Amino acid sequence: MCSYENPGRRGSVLDLNSDLQQAQVELLSAQCAVHQLRLHYSSDDLARFGRPDVVRKSAAAANFLQQFYAEVESRLIPAEPDSPVVEPTSAQVEQAVEWLSQYLLQQHAHYAPVAGPLSPGQKALMWPFFSPELLDQVLVLELHGARVAIPDFFSQVRAQGFEPPAIAHMDSLTFLDVIVFNQQFSERALFHALVHAVQIQVLGLRRYAELWVGSFVKTRAHFMVPLEVQAFSLASKFSRPTPERFSVEEQVVRWLSEDRY
Repeated sequence: MCSYENPGRRGSVLDLNSDLQQAQVELLSAQCAVHQLRLHYSSDDLARFGRPDVVRKSAAAANFLQQFYAEVESRLIPAEPDSPVVEPTSAQVEQAVEWLSQYLLQQHAHYAPVAGPLSPGQKALMWPFFSPELLDQVLVLELHGARVAIPDFFSQVRAQGFEPPAIAHMDSLTFLDVIVFNQQFSERALFHALVHAVQIQVLGLRRYAELWVGSFVKTRAHFMVPLEVQAFSLASKFSRPTPERFSVEEQVVRWLSEDRY
């Protein structure tokens, strides 16, 4: 049950939460980009060699966001104390990998018959980053006014005392070479999803599922899973006003060779 201080403003409250969720997606993308900086450079390197104006503006933006959300958080109703973190057994992790692998296969079979190819315009937008073979192979589907159903095995995950990733908040989901958009298409969501399609092709479905589950177990946050970090990071590069051309497949192969997954 939901309650509102002013029921007549229900639409406004729904809009507020939609905007809040979109801001969260952008913040997660920024967090991933900063995480990449931390992986490659020390704070001393950034301070000594980074452009001072960019460093200062970035720090000012981060400080503003921290102050803003700290003020909002201070007004939240106190939450229940966190329960002790329970680590899954190796058998539970293996079961989760199997569940994820089967889920991706099942959803691929479910959506492929009703999905369609990328349009010529979408292919033209993505060709500097992805192979023509992949772009010809991928199928896409927009769920107008709907979202991908929550996996059945999530209830079993919760029954074991763990919280699964919040896929309802994801703009798109990649089921091998079928991309499904929650509600509607966006160029950035398409790019992000295509990165996952490349990862699955390079790694193979089983290895992709093993890496995703293994990292999620450690971080307990989907945006900190290296497979997601890479997708967010490359999508951010793609979304720049003047994006540089690069091969996503080469990036995936490089991360694999450097054991960054």
